[in-house]
Amino acid sequence: MRDQTHLRLLRTYRRLPTWARRRVVRTVSPSYTVGAMCFIEREDGRLLLVRHTYRRRWGVPGGLVKKGEEVADGARREVFEEVGLDVELASEPRVVVEPDPQRVDVIFRARPAAGADPDAAAPGSPEIVEARWFDPNGLPELQHETSAAFVALARADR
Repeated sequence: MRDQTHLRLLRTYRRLPTWARRRVVRTVSPSYTVGAMCFIEREDGRLLLVRHTYRRRWGVPGGLVKKGEEVADGARREVFEEVGLDVELASEPRVVVEPDPQRVDVIFRARPAAGADPDAAAPGSPEIVEARWFDPNGLPELQHETSAAFVALARADR
């Protein structure tokens, strides 16, 4: 009986116009938000971390990608908005999928852009309380998303 119902639904679906099929797929498919994160490393090896007003632990600069925006552009935009630093992306993106909440984080390694002063990185958004460069061997307690991103980068480096 279940197979018969499934076949009837598929036949009905096939007769729908393309726009209606797309709407059906969008309605029943899970939706995810897409974020971009940058692990920014200076020449001396220190990493830039930020602390948000609404979180206790530290994280890397980043945020949601706007609709229609390229992920790499969103990553650079978020860094500039949060800490006022222009960056060059220094790696291919890595992806972490978080099923709950439904989020996809795209992670980049980055470095300060040519001519950018890394010491000028400072909170540039009301959501950022503090921005600071850390030695990678002495990192503070990190947000869950940042820890997961570190793992993804480490796996990619193997």
